[in-house]
Amino acid sequence: MALATQVYAARTLTRFAPFNDIDARTRDELAGAVRVQHAHRGELIVHRGDRPSGMYLLVEGAVKLFLISSGGAERIVRLVGMGDSFCEECAFSDAPQSLAAQATCDSVVLFVPAGALRKAMRQASGLGEDLLACLSARMSALVSGIEQCEQRSSMQRVAHYLVHHANGDSNTPEVKLCASKQTIASQLNMTPESFSRVLSRFAREGFIRSQGHRAIRLTDYSGLMSLAV
Repeated sequence: MALATQVYAARTLTRFAPFNDIDARTRDELAGAVRVQHAHRGELIVHRGDRPSGMYLLVEGAVKLFLISSGGAERIVRLVGMGDSFCEECAFSDAPQSLAAQATCDSVVLFVPAGALRKAMRQASGLGEDLLACLSARMSALVSGIEQCEQRSSMQRVAHYLVHHANGDSNTPEVKLCASKQTIASQLNMTPESFSRVLSRFAREGFIRSQGHRAIRLTDYSGLMSLAV
């Protein structure tokens, strides 16, 4: 690996948990094995069935993890944001990847090989615990997402999404949509048309106000919280 790339990887790892908590020597050694990947919008980073033998860290952009149903419909399981990791299970198991990973915009990811990661875990005892905590939180979020889709109405799902992604710095917080409405609708197990209809209804009833193509102002935050329950 070129020295400039290794320095970039080391500096990047200091920005994101759990790698920001390990000692500098271990982090530098890990950075020496890291591979920087640039993915264009729509490019598949991981195919379903791949065995990448490592995990990924999203540095810039956005990535969706999805599967295709037997009928050919796309089902988004998770949207990965900047600083999030994905495919961690591939660093500890040789099982094929169950989800495909695709960049939804031009993105930069770090690939952390399994061997280098395990060596870092031996040298930094807290790293393994932090990764386990991350995976546990991910599992809880997945179960919560299934519950949302199975037990809540479309209005409740959209209200929960808006409240969960709101920037709460004011009495009327704003939500910046991190993906297209079609992608978000798929994550909520809705059609894009149903998602748009719920947003239109919320706008008519004074819960939200559009702030442009990718932003929504929550004009009745407490009302949306009540709906989301």
